[in-house]
Amino acid sequence: MSKDTAVPPRQRMRADARRNVDQIVAAAGALIAEHGADASLEEVARRAGVGSATLHRHFPSRQALLEAVFKDRVEALCAKADDLLADPEPGEALLTWLRAVGAHAVANRGLGASLMRGGDPTLGSTCHDMIINAGDALLARARTAAAVRPEIAITQLLKLVSAIALATEQDPDGPAEADRLLAIAIEGVRAH
Repeated sequence: MSKDTAVPPRQRMRADARRNVDQIVAAAGALIAEHGADASLEEVARRAGVGSATLHRHFPSRQALLEAVFKDRVEALCAKADDLLADPEPGEALLTWLRAVGAHAVANRGLGASLMRGGDPTLGSTCHDMIINAGDALLARARTAAAVRPEIAITQLLKLVSAIALATEQDPDGPAEADRLLAIAIEGVRAH
């Protein structure tokens, strides 16, 4: 992150400060999913149960808050991928994770575009690499189990999920529609 928007790592915070940051990031994530990346910071503070000064103390700019929400979501996706590596059905594990990626992308509602305007230039590539690596591990297992076509690459699957999410993010029932479209597309990915 840039120096003016740097947020101290949560593990070095007092418990009450960490709790406030977690509540703010959760509230911001929910509001972004509902209203997009331009959601009101005052509403974020209200939903988090903190004052505006507390929000701004932890997140000196809207950009810093958006970056924290995005990074949190990416870390959750990667943790889900790690958990799914133990699934006895590698093909289903990959599909479950791709659905989570789709839900993540639909819930971002303009977050990516907002982050590209004046944000930390390394955040996007770092998060992209994290997602690629997490997905690649699941795809490798699915490929070994002959659950997917051997020529499929994780970048292709992620582009497919991103395109579906982009096409459905403004739908009133975007996450469900994205999930339905992904299920249709996945049939073309499975090994036959």
